[in-house]
Amino acid sequence: MQLGQVKNGTVIVVFVKPNSARFKIIVEDDKLVVHCTEEPVKGKVNKELVKELSNFFSAKVKLVSGYTSKQKKLLVTDAVKSEVAQILSPK
Repeated sequence: MQLGQVKNGTVIVVFVKPNSARFKIIVEDDKLVVHCTEEPVKGKVNKELVKELSNFFSAKVKLVSGYTSKQKKLLVTDAVKSEVAQILSPK
């Protein structure tokens, strides 16, 4: 997983798979893969991604880069890298 600590939170790199049957977060081959239910039209996937990850981390999430790409960088505000890693680690 690509995680980076910055001044105001933690940056995570995710790979998005749109048009999935349900929203889910998977770690495969040390990459964070997020299956989104929306189609990649007019930012629908980005909105779903930010909303669902905000709920998942119980923190504000912002899209930093990758607005039109399947690889995106997101900022989890006020979150420490170790906390994010622990939340994402498979149980």
